[in-house]
Amino acid sequence: MTTVLEPALSVRQVLTLDRVLAGEPEVVAGAANLDRPVRWVHVAEAADVGVMLTGGEMVLTTGVLLAGDEDKQTDYIRSLHRAEAAAVVLGLGRAFPTPPDVMRRAAERCGLPMVVLHRPFPFAELTEEVQSRLVRRNFAAVSLSESVRTALTGLITACAPLQRLLDEIAVHAGCPVILANLAHRVLATAGERSAVDDVLRDWERIARQAGGTEGDGWVRAELGGRGESWGRIVLCGYRGDSPIGSLLAERAAEALVLHRMLGGSVHSWEEQSAQSLLTDLVFGVVPARQLLPRARAAGLPVNRRTFVPLVVRDGDPAHLDRMLRLLGLSGLVAELADGATAVLLSLPRDQDAEALTAHFAARLRTESFSGGTVVAAADARAAWEDVPAGLREARHVADAVAGHSAALDLPPVVRLRDVHLRGLIRLLRDDPHVQSFAERELDGLLCGRDAEQELLPVLRTYLATGRNKSRTAQLHHVSRPALYRRLEAIQARLGVDLDDFEQAASVHIALLAHDAQQG
Repeated sequence: MTTVLEPALSVRQVLTLDRVLAGEPEVVAGAANLDRPVRWVHVAEAADVGVMLTGGEMVLTTGVLLAGDEDKQTDYIRSLHRAEAAAVVLGLGRAFPTPPDVMRRAAERCGLPMVVLHRPFPFAELTEEVQSRLVRRNFAAVSLSESVRTALTGLITACAPLQRLLDEIAVHAGCPVILANLAHRVLATAGERSAVDDVLRDWERIARQAGGTEGDGWVRAELGGRGESWGRIVLCGYRGDSPIGSLLAERAAEALVLHRMLGGSVHSWEEQSAQSLLTDLVFGVVPARQLLPRARAAGLPVNRRTFVPLVVRDGDPAHLDRMLRLLGLSGLVAELADGATAVLLSLPRDQDAEALTAHFAARLRTESFSGGTVVAAADARAAWEDVPAGLREARHVADAVAGHSAALDLPPVVRLRDVHLRGLIRLLRDDPHVQSFAERELDGLLCGRDAEQELLPVLRTYLATGRNKSRTAQLHHVSRPALYRRLEAIQARLGVDLDDFEQAASVHIALLAHDAQQG
């Protein structure tokens, strides 16, 4: 729940205290500034009182040393103004039976709240009342600071992910929390989803508003270390007191810096941000239209763009990201699972999406370290709402050819039309009839571990190459006679003739189903 402290005392609130009301207070100047916070209460008579103040004090005086000297009265007010005092309270009595015009006019010119007490009032009572309230509040603030620090440190010690820390911060702040880099790109968010989305829709203006001033509850804290800043955390629309908001933001920043220094994840925050967004798009947990503000805030161009969904097999995500920057392409890169990496290209509509995709894939395969990199793509999407289906299609294509790129002689960019029967079988892999068929057809090879390890890979390559014996022997680094012996053993175990097209096709379909189920 939101952390709540007793409100900070303002001049207006001090004047409503019972002990103060007993003195019949009257505001005679600076009424527009009664909401100034009171940091302390100080009794002072000297004309140069400002040298004893540090700002935010409510100064109490009887004016006994100022009576009869208008210059001293003016200097007294000016000294308080220079010291940024919160207000001055003058007890009327022998020195000043009525409010002094000179002090009143000087206070009005400075905008300094000036209050007179019409009835005798023991200043000690006011000092005691206000000081006790301020001490209680300061103690509560210290307790809050330690509570937040303890909670966040505990999460870091438990190796909690970045999102868990941000969620905890949002609970204490009671408002959306945004983590951004120095380019104002949103790396992570926390808080009520609808409130976060409202912030993200207008994020660019919010992030760049006049010098980053903290108004209307926008509280920022810089993230960095060793003299270098690399990000910021923003409490968006914090409704508590500004000092407490600043305290929360500072504690949050300390925890986030520590989390980053300790390497809470193998991925950078930028990578985690892209991964979260693309994962949500792929699995459709959140409707695409609700993810649009996140994509825009993450720096992905979304207006009047063409989107190309890709899934790369056996490609290094960091290398893919560098390749995008090298080619001047806008996009997001995120590792999904099992060696698959999603890439979402965002291209201007006047550019040839297919040609740029082919160029990206060709460069990637040329510079691939593994040599088995597969770039699967869906057709370009003009509407953001169609991106999730495109990413799922690209992943389906990539999964359909996983581990068989060498045998299949694939094009630089593999699309749905290139996976043929393999793609269909993958879609049907969970059907009980298909599973039963695969087990029945391959039973002779699946019942023995030696056969599964030695003969099944040969059968897989032989069928994938269109029953090309020379190519199969080459890929398995065996002689033709050795290959013939293995093929004979396979046929004997399965009870089929692989030279017969229909029988070979049946075994091929069963093997495709088996591989899809295993994958």
